[in-house]
Formats: sequence, structure tokens, C-alpha cells
Amino acid sequence: MTVSFWRVLLIHFAATTTCLSCCSPDDVSHPTIPAIAKHFCTKGRYEEVNPHLIEDILAVNRSLLQPPSAHCRVIHLTAIVRHGTRYPTSKNVKKMRKLYDLVRSEARGEESWLCELRSRWRMWYTEDMDGRLAQKGVEDLRHLAVRLSKLFPSMVSEEKLRGGLIKFISSSKHRCVNSTLSFKAGLTELWDIRDVEFDHAENDALMRFFDQCTRFVQEVENNPSALTELDKFQQGPEMNRVQQKIADRLGVPYAAVTDDMAEAALYLCAYEFAIRTVNSPWCRLFDKVDAQVMEYFIDLKQFWKRGYGFDINSKSSCILFHDMFSRLEKAVTENNSGQQVTEAVTVQVGHAETLLPLLTLLGFFKDTVPLKSSNYAYQTQRSFRTSLMLPYAANFVLALYDCGGGDVRLQPLLNEKPVTFPGLADQHMPRYQDVRKHYGDLLSGCDFETECQLFKKTPEL
Repeated sequence: MTVSFWRVLLIHFAATTTCLSCCSPDDVSHPTIPAIAKHFCTKGRYEEVNPHLIEDILAVNRSLLQPPSAHCRVIHLTAIVRHGTRYPTSKNVKKMRKLYDLVRSEARGEESWLCELRSRWRMWYTEDMDGRLAQKGVEDLRHLAVRLSKLFPSMVSEEKLRGGLIKFISSSKHRCVNSTLSFKAGLTELWDIRDVEFDHAENDALMRFFDQCTRFVQEVENNPSALTELDKFQQGPEMNRVQQKIADRLGVPYAAVTDDMAEAALYLCAYEFAIRTVNSPWCRLFDKVDAQVMEYFIDLKQFWKRGYGFDINSKSSCILFHDMFSRLEKAVTENNSGQQVTEAVTVQVGHAETLLPLLTLLGFFKDTVPLKSSNYAYQTQRSFRTSLMLPYAANFVLALYDCGGGDVRLQPLLNEKPVTFPGLADQHMPRYQDVRKHYGDLLSGCDFETECQLFKKTPEL
């Protein structure tokens, strides 16, 4: 054999052993939860918002529900729920593939996690997944149903389900329909109900109101200038530094890493964790500072596109707001007249884009200073943080209590934890009539058809 043959063989062996060495799973410590998991915004696990569920997914703390007296009994629940963990949309899959291709073709370095991305990890996300519910999402809603039955056993009960007193409404999107089916399955499996099926209604006017609000679609959704603050932050020093650090870690030129790739890298880390419970090597592209910048970038988008940035964002949810209060009013009226409340529980399954405008309309998580591209450092302690507000399976529950003698109380819960209505913060469980008075202007106005007409001017913060 020639010298050149042995030289080629030696080079091949050296390259192989180097890759085997850097890819050896024994070399890498993979804690179960990524260090940046609390910064995944709307791609976060529900368990990061409620860490006690990591140990026991069905754990509840009924002591959190503290009516004014032992005589109070719950008479109605309205639950507005985001769908469970889903696969990425086709748009995000395309972004993720571009980053994956860059890593495969150009990344340099011998770190074990980088070698794992280059030679072991395979791009398994496909465009036809397009936001469909993952198996983890099925479990999210099944478990939520069981926990709500434990929190409110007199309401989310087999008797009320069989009696037709629990109503289910869903967005028409596949992930929402399947989340609704999963919630129902959680209850039927809990009580071993096999002799009957329970219907649900699809209502996009309620659960996807944002699609049908013409002014929102034209002035915000399809208007590039509505996201000027986001564009400025994308080009700003904080995001540029994150992209440079990703490029440094990959060993590629700075120009190779776009803002879309930085976002895709965070999503790859988040999806691998949410869907597969894997602390992926993609997470090694970020330290905590980077993740906080990316979190602000995503929050900035949500603030201007769905939150307080424009008045029409929240006003687009007027139809859901009125629907919610009409259910409460009907329950109060029936209860006060001595009748059985005919709709004991309403479960409405939609999207993050369903919940956020409604929470904004109600005044939750409003900071004194709006989120802008120029005040990242100032906003580190902001209230508007979608990682805490809107994980997968996020839920906003209104529990209506009869405390006797005409004293009717209303308790709001977000992600199974009591919150206080903004403006009524001194009241843990305010009187229902006080809540109606507090939102009186919205109850007497906030007409969906009027607000969504194009002639209204959009006030900006």
C-alpha cells in the first residue's frame, strides 16, 4: 500500500475519533430543564408557570380559593383556555431549517453539543405539522380537566357533565378542536364514562375574533408600520449582540446569523423541551442574558400586535368580553330567582391571541411605561411578560360564588392561581356588582361591530 493511502486513512481515523469523542454522550451533562426555560414566552411549558406540577401533574391547592365565608358556594365557572403544546407552524419550520442547514454546512468547533448538532441531531420538524397539537398538548388538556375537577368538585362533576350543564366551545383550528376533545377525555376517563359522548361547538366569532375585526386586520395585523418598535429593536444593540454571540458559538461569520435565525434557535430549544422534554443542544446557543433579550423581543411583538400597543388590539375582544359577562349575568339571574343555573361550566378553547387581547381589555399586566425598543433595561421588571401569562394550556377562569343574602362574589384565576382585577386590587374576591360597575364603560359600550369599522382612528400610547 502507498504512503498516501495510509495518510488518508490516518486523517479519516483522526477525524472519526475526534467526532466520536466530542459527540460522546458521556462527556455531556444534560440537566432535565434548560436554564433558559422560563424565557420561552408563548412557547413555554405550563409546568414552568406552575413548578409544583413537575413533581405531581395533578396537584392542586384548594386553599388558594378563599371565599369570604364558609357559606359561599360556587354556582358558575367560565374557563377560557389556550390550546395545549403544539408543533411549530410551517413559517417557523422554514426558519428553523435555514438555521439547521447553516449549522450542518458551516459551523466549526469541537464542543460536544455542537458536534451533536452537526452529526446526530436531525431536522424532524416538517411544514405539514403546521401548528397541530402534539401528544404533550393532549396531556396538557387532559390533566387540566382533572385539576379543575379537583379545584371545583361541585361544578366540574360527573353529574353536571351527564346533565348537560357543562358547555364546550372551540376555535375551528385543529389544535383547538383536539384540545377540546382532550379536555373532555380527561373528564370521561376520570369518571369512566363510556356510554355517552359530549358535543362541542366551534365558534370562530368568539374564539378567533381577531380574524374578523376588519380594523385590527388592516391597521395592525397587515400593517408593517404597526411593528416599528419591533423593527428598531431587531436592529438595535441588544439583538445584534445576541446574534454575534450565536455566530461566535457556531464559528460562523456574524453576517451569517440573521434575526430570524436567532428566533429560530430559541424556538428549537423551546420546542424540543416542550414537545419532547429534552434539554436540547440548541439551548447551548444562549446564555440567560441572551434569553432575556429574546424574551423581550417576543414580548415587544405581542405588546404591539395583541396587547396595549394599539387600542384596537384589546377592543377586538369586545365580543368575547360581552359573551363572558352575559354568561355570568345569566347565572346570577337564574340563581337569584331560585332556579338551577343552566350553564354551570363553560369551557372555551382558543389561542394565545384569544386570551391576550381579553386580558388587556380587562387591564391585567399593564405597566406604567409602554414597552419600546429603547427601554429594554428599564423593562426588566415589567408586568407584561408572556412567559408567565401565556404558556401552552394557559387559562383564565372566572368563578362565581353565592355567599347568601344576595351577596354574589367573583374570583378570577389565571393559570389556576387567584389574581385581582386591576382597579379592584384591594379585593381578593370582589362583589360581582362591583366588578360590573368597574367595567361599566365597557359593558355599556365596547361594541365589536362599531370598534372594528375602519373609520375609527387608532390611538397610540
